[in-house]
Amino acid sequence: MRAVHIGLMVSVIGLAGLLGCQSPDSSVAPAQSAPLSETQTTQEPPPKPAEKTIPTYGYRVVNTYPHDREAFTQGLEYFNGWLYESTGLEGKSSLRKVELRTGRVLQIRRLSPELFAEGITIFNDRIYQLTWKNGICFVYDRDSFRNVAEFRYPGEGWGLTHDGKHLIMSDGSDTLFYRDPGTFGILREVKVQANGVPVRNLNELEYIEGEVWANIWQTDMIARISPKTGEVVGWIDLEGLRNLLPERDRLQAEVLNGIAYDKQTKRIFVTGKLWSRLFEIEVVPKSATP
Repeated sequence: MRAVHIGLMVSVIGLAGLLGCQSPDSSVAPAQSAPLSETQTTQEPPPKPAEKTIPTYGYRVVNTYPHDREAFTQGLEYFNGWLYESTGLEGKSSLRKVELRTGRVLQIRRLSPELFAEGITIFNDRIYQLTWKNGICFVYDRDSFRNVAEFRYPGEGWGLTHDGKHLIMSDGSDTLFYRDPGTFGILREVKVQANGVPVRNLNELEYIEGEVWANIWQTDMIARISPKTGEVVGWIDLEGLRNLLPERDRLQAEVLNGIAYDKQTKRIFVTGKLWSRLFEIEVVPKSATP
């Protein structure tokens, strides 16, 4: 009887549990939710963020100055009324101080024949000069051109500028390297891109009013770059500038390269490799380009 009683209790509990799991109307099947995969396939994909329109500017020539047509311009700087220029090619590389109005070379330091000079910048009374594949950054006294230090670095050297605190260097890739002026050690790297697309061949650099301007090698374009994000915030199209060279000089003239900025008067100077002219330009809306 004890066994029968226990069995009866188990049966009653089981029945109650079964009833509790069913819907009140057992003739209606409970609704079932759609599988997760079905739900995902029926949803609309999220809209892609719209690409930002990067403004493109043209130029107006304000003044034209003579420039040494034998100077393979790799770096250009304006300081205290003078132009400072780095010229490349093995056997022809140099550091120069140039009179803007006449293009006359006032001071020159020639590099060893095996060296190929690249970008320069002036920082705290020192001139920093890169080399292309030699892996050496030379540091000179600004006034005497006396060599006061040398730094070694891996890879190539292309352009060089500074933001008042750090040196900023390019190596032909899509990367800007922020370096310590005292040790030349890398402090950070910034990837340059335009709407998510890497911008490579960053060449001669100039820091202008909070932006890094970069010649894009083998083009007529200058990229205006945010130093914080690496985003291109504007393009300057200098197409046609080379055609303003005297006709006899156009055949030997190579790519646009060289940007200098006069902070006091806000003047912008540009030239190219083996160009016989240096141009002072004003950046204008694209539609105003000659």
